Amino acid sequence: MTMPSSQPERSPRSIAHIALFAALIAVMGMIPKLDLPFGVPITLQTLGVMMAGCLLGARRGFLAVCLLLLLVALGLPLLAGGRGGFGAFVSPAAGFLVGWPFGALVAGLVMRRLSHLQGRALLGAAFVASLLGGIVVVYGFGIVGLTLIAKLTLSQAALASAAFIPGDLVKCALCAVVVQTVVRGLPHWRLAR
Repeated sequence: MTMPSSQPERSPRSIAHIALFAALIAVMGMIPKLDLPFGVPITLQTLGVMMAGCLLGARRGFLAVCLLLLLVALGLPLLAGGRGGFGAFVSPAAGFLVGWPFGALVAGLVMRRLSHLQGRALLGAAFVASLLGGIVVVYGFGIVGLTLIAKLTLSQAALASAAFIPGDLVKCALCAVVVQTVVRGLPHWRLAR
């Protein structure tokens, strides 16, 4: 979902949308984590990454997440639990953080491809876009990061990451509902074509 293609990439409205979604992802990091019964914490920031890609499109979603990560690297405590600074990029979760912009990019590309869908089909398209971007891509980066930083094997890293999939599937469903609601409620937003 993005603004009409006649709008230049650097228009004030486009820059505002990028900043707004970076702020939205940061705010989602302030919401307390939910601990699953087996001790796995779930945060909402990946939902923000999914929504950035699906609602802003590939480029603007990518830029929104990059802006957030730049602010984190500069030391602002914008990650879940109030984390910030360059140390976040050398922690075991660093691969997931690096994967966030690419997850938003892929979610936006998938939404562009499926932009012609309406109604329940749009709900399914947004779910698929957030699944591919927010889970497949982000987890791909995250698993590689775990193997490099935590010195786990690929299978150990994949198994450790699998515990987060149920919560992220719920986030995909929430993202799909938000996308469908925005399309229905704000007709000036259009899916990228």
